[in-house]
Amino acid sequence: MEKVPLDSDKLKITKRPLHQPPLDELMSVLREGLAANFEEVSVELGTCPQDCERKPSRYDLCGNPIILGIGGPAYLLPLPQKDKLYNIEGILRRIDYRGNAFVIGAGAGLWPRISDGGNCEAVVHHHIDTRVGSVINNSRYAYVDKSTGECVVPQQIGDNEQHQAIMPLLADLYVSEGEPGTVVKVCAKTRTGKSDFITSMQKALANHYKDKLVGLGGMFTMRNGKIRQHVMQDYSDIPLTTEAKLNNWLRFYEMETPLTAVGIFVSAETDLDLRVQHFHSYAHNNKEAGHYHIDTTPDTIEYEGYFNVAGTFYRVDQPPNRLQFGKD
Repeated sequence: MEKVPLDSDKLKITKRPLHQPPLDELMSVLREGLAANFEEVSVELGTCPQDCERKPSRYDLCGNPIILGIGGPAYLLPLPQKDKLYNIEGILRRIDYRGNAFVIGAGAGLWPRISDGGNCEAVVHHHIDTRVGSVINNSRYAYVDKSTGECVVPQQIGDNEQHQAIMPLLADLYVSEGEPGTVVKVCAKTRTGKSDFITSMQKALANHYKDKLVGLGGMFTMRNGKIRQHVMQDYSDIPLTTEAKLNNWLRFYEMETPLTAVGIFVSAETDLDLRVQHFHSYAHNNKEAGHYHIDTTPDTIEYEGYFNVAGTFYRVDQPPNRLQFGKD
């Protein structure tokens, strides 16, 4: 039976203003965190990037930047709550986000059909116009082939899916009006510490902005190395009650670069039970995609990222119970 998204007008949504520090201060904080884990680091102002190695190529991150934290791992674990199906366009209308919305980020997906498919990873890339209800879905989806255990990235999605922005269970999304402008450009090469690219910056935010919630969203490209990523299998019938059971259910892969990741990171979980970082990436050859963890080739890896500071966090349908694992 085809599943119907939850009524966006009935969802509990908490609006939380975010602290927007001066960019010079923010760049200094990010630079310090990265320098503790990478040999070469640069953090500077830059313009919104064009990723010429893929289509669509533009990542214009400016204009009314916000973050949506939708659902959460508690709706996936220990067993999936399959009624948790969200209409992103409807949520944007609910929070009165009018006009064009460029939506990127990480979340659970449904494959082969958004309406009733099985579990997968979504690398979210939507263009939405809430004035007319139009959706252009350029997202990538990755699932585990049940017979081979391989990661599969479908080369095209159905006609209906191309005009839908529907996601199950959980998503962490950066939203802007898709305007060009000035953002924070971050480059790092040769990892010398234990923390990955995003964790280095997230921990730096957490240490500096202890009583202020700061949130960033954007994209980064990885080159000249390999990356450890996971892909969720189809929904588990066995309760995943421990981190060990969860990791046994997930399928981990070492993926070749170049890869481009999209997502968000924030300075703290707070009372909203936020996921402090969440990025999904896809290979430029469109053969692999998944949930970013860390590079496995620290001596050669190169990162180039572009991030913008969000002004507001919208917590959508926060789970009533707080998980102690499953948020990496």
